Parts: sequence; C-alpha cells; structure tokens
Amino acid sequence: MRIVPEALIAGLVSPEDAFAAIEAVFAAMSRGEARNFDVVREALGEGRQYGFKSGLDRAGGQLGVKAGGYFPGNASRGIINHQSTVFLFDPETGRPVAMVGGGLLTALRTAAASAISIDRLARPEARVLGMVGAGHQAAFQLRAAARVRRFERVIAWNLHPEMLTRLGAVAAELGLPFEAVPLDRMREADVIVTITSSPAACLLGAHVSAGTHLACMGTDTKGKQEVAPDLLARARVFTDELAQSVSIGEAQHAVAQGLLSPAQIVPLGDVVTGQHPGRQGAEEITLFDGTGVGLQDLAVAAMAVRRAEERGQGIVVEV
Repeated sequence: MRIVPEALIAGLVSPEDAFAAIEAVFAAMSRGEARNFDVVREALGEGRQYGFKSGLDRAGGQLGVKAGGYFPGNASRGIINHQSTVFLFDPETGRPVAMVGGGLLTALRTAAASAISIDRLARPEARVLGMVGAGHQAAFQLRAAARVRRFERVIAWNLHPEMLTRLGAVAAELGLPFEAVPLDRMREADVIVTITSSPAACLLGAHVSAGTHLACMGTDTKGKQEVAPDLLARARVFTDELAQSVSIGEAQHAVAQGLLSPAQIVPLGDVVTGQHPGRQGAEEITLFDGTGVGLQDLAVAAMAVRRAEERGQGIVVEV
C-alpha cells in the first residue's frame, strides 16, 4: 500500500487534472459504469460532522472510501475545517492499495465540479461572477470558475464581511475587479457560486436574475440550506447524484415542500455525455446542486497515487 500524505498532493494533482478527472466521473455515472454507495454521516455535536463517502467506478477501476468531515473549531487551531483521508482498494481482491491525504483533493474536486457545471450550463456571454461565501473553499471556486468563463468582475457577499478580504486578494491575482455587496446586488451576477455552511437559506429568489446559473456547493448534509426552495422551483435543476440531492443536497428542502419533483432533477453527467441538452434558453435559470460524491474523491486520489508511483513518491508499506 502506498501512503500519499497531504504535503505531496499539490505537486501531484493540478486544478486542470481535477477538472478532467471529475468530468470523466460524471460521464461514467451517466453511462451506468460507476455508482456511489450510501453516505454515512453522523453529527458529533458543536457543529462537527463525520462520515464516509464511497463507491465503485468500473470504468476507472476504482473502489474506495473517503472518511472525514467538518470540524468548525479547526480554524482557531490553524488548520482547515474540512479534514479527510481517501482509502483505495483493489476492486478485484479488496486489498488496500493506497491511503491519500484528502484535504486539498476535496477542495480541487469540489471546485472542478462547480466549474464543469458553469462550463456546461452558464450562458457563454456570462461576465459577472457572484460569490456567496468566503471560507477556505471559496478561493478554489473562484479560480476554477475563472478558468471556464471570461469574467470581467467579481461581486461577493459573506455573513462575516471581514473574511471577504482574502477572496478579494484572489480576484486581484486573476486581474478581476472585486466588490463586496449586499445580497440584493447578486442580481447583477450572471453566475453565482454559493459555498457556505449555512443552516438556513441566505440567497433568495429576489436576489437572482433571469438567465443566471447557480452552482450551489455548500449543502451536503441533512438540514443545511443555502438557497430558498422557491428558487429551485423556478430553475432547471441539475445535480451530481439524484439520491444525494434529494436527501442531503440543496434540493432536499424544495422536494420536501412539494415544490420540486425528483423526476425534474437532471444528472449533470447526462449533459456531459450529450443525453440532455442542458440550458434551453437565455432567460432560463439553471442550478447545479453539488452535493459532493465519493466517486469524485476516488478519481482525484487515484490520479495522485499514479503520479506518486511514477515519481517514486510517498511511503510504501506492507499490509
């Protein structure tokens, strides 16, 4: 078994690598060649969450699990709130193949999924990017979005506005004007990325203009919510996986209130493979419910392991 520690990941997997790997996962899921297993998620108290995401990708030859969760007290300890490790197994024998640091990989695969939704669903002429949330993941989201559209400026809102300074610095690196705005000015955005840990909707229907694409990336647990349910009722909704979307994703609330039928939610993989046309009009609101699936974690972890093997990096142990 090869151990690939967190410190090596940045040199092994680039954002472009993650985009290609996650797009391949979406396609494999659409073709029925890969499936996620049921998510196990437990609340530990004081906002802490711990759980497991796992799956089998027959096309990519990957079997494995990501273990980890969200620990909001970590920021005061100088480490990120999301902590995780990916374990890969031989799908034929079940023997352990690798143990891989999952922190950066989670950020890269989440940003890649969002960027794929923007690439496939946002209007080609989109020029204003709206960011709702300014935590650790937001910088990855901003950079990934900027790779797939030629944005001319960025507007952003965060519950704690003092945190927006870091996001503004990222926008400056990208050469994009940046402005902190109240939520009602999100109507100026052509694309809105939500990436918060909110327990209640902060983005309302009145904050979103016709033709906008939303990438809702923060809701991955029962009870969390970033977007008002009536907004999903107005939008054409896409997701990474239907089962997670209606149970732990942003769609859980709209479905529970009878505002959205699960049958109306489209797997983004179907757009990638051409089975669904995606956006069907310039005035249509499209919304991607990105819940984060285990197969995405396996794909980027497997890429890290392949690169580590090629370069003789990591620690090999007998098991």
